[in-house]
Amino acid sequence: MVLIGPSGAGKSTWAHDHLVAKHVVSSDAFRAVVGVDEHDQRAGTDAFDLVDLVVERRLKRGLVTVVDTLGTDDGRRDGWLAAARKHKRRCHAVVFDTPEKECRARNKARPRPLPSKVLTAQFARHQIVVDALTDDGFDAIDTAGPAQIVPLPFIRADASCATQKEDPVTIEFGLQLPRFDFEGETGVGDTLATIAVQAEEAGFTSIWVMDHFQQIPQVGRPWDPMLDSYTTLGFLAGVTSKVRLGTLVTGITYRNVAHLGKIIATLDVLSGGRANCGLGAAWFAQEHTDYGWEFPPIGERYDILEDALELLPLLWGPGQPAFDGRVIKIPKAICYPRPVQDRIPVLVGGSGETKTLRLVARHADACNLFGEADIVARKVDVLRGHCATEGRDIDDISVTQLGSVLVGTDEADVSARVAAFAPDGVNPHDVANRFNAATVDDHIGRFRELADAGVQQAIVSMPDIEADGSIERFSPIIEAFS
Repeated sequence: MVLIGPSGAGKSTWAHDHLVAKHVVSSDAFRAVVGVDEHDQRAGTDAFDLVDLVVERRLKRGLVTVVDTLGTDDGRRDGWLAAARKHKRRCHAVVFDTPEKECRARNKARPRPLPSKVLTAQFARHQIVVDALTDDGFDAIDTAGPAQIVPLPFIRADASCATQKEDPVTIEFGLQLPRFDFEGETGVGDTLATIAVQAEEAGFTSIWVMDHFQQIPQVGRPWDPMLDSYTTLGFLAGVTSKVRLGTLVTGITYRNVAHLGKIIATLDVLSGGRANCGLGAAWFAQEHTDYGWEFPPIGERYDILEDALELLPLLWGPGQPAFDGRVIKIPKAICYPRPVQDRIPVLVGGSGETKTLRLVARHADACNLFGEADIVARKVDVLRGHCATEGRDIDDISVTQLGSVLVGTDEADVSARVAAFAPDGVNPHDVANRFNAATVDDHIGRFRELADAGVQQAIVSMPDIEADGSIERFSPIIEAFS
């Protein structure tokens, strides 16, 4: 955001009241860094050099950036716009149309007011710039007023929510449980059972767990509790009756693949035909090292994955045929009792466009993608191309998407829930972005955009899943797409 207004227009106050201090890049603040103080006009050139450098570095990292200057230098505005385009960031102009009389009164009250003629020149230049802003190329030109920072996936949520309410589409929702460090007096088993029953009653159609043996860095610490995946799924099968159950996803290096097929077939039998089979090429090298497993090169892991995609349906099917694959060879693909389902659905995790999605098109019943609607739409187009090459109808493949959600009843409730997850020294807006924190209507808008991009099932992870009311707050979102 580039703030545009004369001295005394209220730019710095507005940024302080509505944004976060560390987002603001101020020429006055940098005058104090490279000069005597913030009023040192002789330090202006050096101060603006720092402004340009910091803006460039922040945009490179995708950070919210607010440029607090007069905003009337055409060359500098062009430079900030060019930096935004270079790093594919949206850039807004925020115009301050504060009456001249009010600006002069504020200036007069300052300890070191600007000369009257300087303000006069600023107002004249400000009007020229405002009249020409539409030709600058900003993504939007906003008038200063109440503002809030929202996570990027919710930029168009209002309109998309309205679309869903007026012209609804249907998608399913799955629940992922990536951690088990539940707080409270009840045991892990009791908490899991409560969550699963509530999820089924709320309308979730599937429950997923990660297949890891220690917590992954993206979620927590190695010593945080991590339950064995298939033991956990067997437990969940015993406390539910409708939801489908699977891993998101099983690394094909963790087990003998035929043994894995037997485990999943057993889950299907004991759950009454509710097993899903999630597979991936494995990625967590440290976990392999800690458990003493071989971690083959990526090419070999993909060969094992494709062998698994061919072997498992044979194992679950009639007879006991031999299998001679790229890496895996077994004399008998034998499994009794057979699964209840004629075919256990196989989901491949990962969004790799060259290998992973090609394997999905060739062998799988579902894929699991990351990213928001624009990224998902591109991945679906790539998958469609692979399906055409493989002679497969893309409609035979279910597209799922995984993401975090934190749901609040209103904006104040969202802020309070974000604050609860923001450790000291951590920007709450970063936490909101990480967990996609928003209201019910905002989430409805986001999921509508994902549905339009091709998602048939949204799988969500809730950081506050064990808290009372978390699933209840999410249930209106499920209802909106039912």
